[in-house]
Amino acid sequence: MGIKTAKFGGSSVADAIQIEKTKKIIDADPERRYIVVSAPGKRFNGDNKITDMLYLCKAHIDHNAPYDQVFQVIYDRFTATAHTLGVQADLEGCFDEIQENLKNSPSEDYIASRGEYLNARIIAAYLGYDFVDAAGLVLFDKKGKFLHDETDAALKAELAKHEKAVLPGFYGTYPDGRIKTFSRGGSDITGAIVASAVRADVYENWTDVSGFLMADPRIVKNPQAISAISYMELRELSYMGASVLHENAIYPARQANIPINIRNTNKPEDPGTVITAGEDAWDESGPIIKGIAGSKDFSVIAVYKNMMSTEVGFIRRLLGVLEDYSVPVEHIPSGVDTVSIVLSKSNLGDKLSDILEDFERKAQPDSIEVFEDMALIATVGRGMASRPGVSATLFAALFEAGVNIRMIDQGSSEMNIIIGVENKDFEAAIRAIYTAFVEQTPSVGACAPLG
Repeated sequence: MGIKTAKFGGSSVADAIQIEKTKKIIDADPERRYIVVSAPGKRFNGDNKITDMLYLCKAHIDHNAPYDQVFQVIYDRFTATAHTLGVQADLEGCFDEIQENLKNSPSEDYIASRGEYLNARIIAAYLGYDFVDAAGLVLFDKKGKFLHDETDAALKAELAKHEKAVLPGFYGTYPDGRIKTFSRGGSDITGAIVASAVRADVYENWTDVSGFLMADPRIVKNPQAISAISYMELRELSYMGASVLHENAIYPARQANIPINIRNTNKPEDPGTVITAGEDAWDESGPIIKGIAGSKDFSVIAVYKNMMSTEVGFIRRLLGVLEDYSVPVEHIPSGVDTVSIVLSKSNLGDKLSDILEDFERKAQPDSIEVFEDMALIATVGRGMASRPGVSATLFAALFEAGVNIRMIDQGSSEMNIIIGVENKDFEAAIRAIYTAFVEQTPSVGACAPLG
């Protein structure tokens, strides 16, 4: 019998009704042996996620404000779920321990992690699976760096003792036993780590959408679904803003060569999207592109220096300034005498003036120009490298839509073309690209009709 690791996100385990759906999904396939769960998410519009309420408890504690009412809401929601499901999970003992710890100014990570912990206890009891705590198994060093090899060994040894188990996502522990969380959405990472440790045949990530779409449905009406995609393509799309799976969840599964299947808890009959490392994600007769994704609010610093290409260390000096200010670089398209440095405005903050002064002092450029309120859009697909005319189709579509391209960047892998446009043109550009490559049949090489 094979092994499947299944992670269920917050919307999939938001209440008893959703948890009943997850049980049917799990019971339908005996290979789903290791289950990772998130904290309960929103049950309806206007509802609160449990994790957000736990963070609110911490904020009240930090400001010496009463948190009893918020904590009571959390208590009532978990106990109501357990009562409806008809399970005994010693919630009273768990809440007594948590409440006692709250008196001692616990860390934010500890408080935030209790949503996953409590939900995993309830779901394990409901499924009849063993509960295995992530504490002591998902390991970080004293500086908070995730320890992959040590975690893999610890999980492998522990889970070998359990034929079936439920684990809480999102957190692990420092060497001294204190709780350390991943970033928000980190249960995806835990699921991939568990799948790697048990050498699962598939890592199923159950959420509230039926896999990845080729574009944001808030921008493009009814975009096509992506049936299969490579890890590399997904990484490009996730980095540029496509959000279904936490981008750091890709690495553990990719390293272990485990396919990821994004599925919909509310539509379990849908096949979802399969993410693989091999050639099986590439179809010569399929669409040229796999997806379009992007983000707004970037600043582009365009630096001109005559004979820049012959001046040793020029770009290094620019990047050294950004390193001094701890500002990461998004992209660096360059020419013979120019280089454009793309920075996220959220990372740049109020440091722009100081950075420009240091650029002038340390690099002595001939001119510097700053373009604000820029958006980046990536058109991604392995088929782009082998099909002539891709760039022509993309640029023609943007021209016809009246979108002015301010920047062009293509990686050496030729898997994506990144363009910079003004924020105001962001949605129009994405719709134009989607229409050109998916809804129409562009004259690109000898490709088959798309869609």
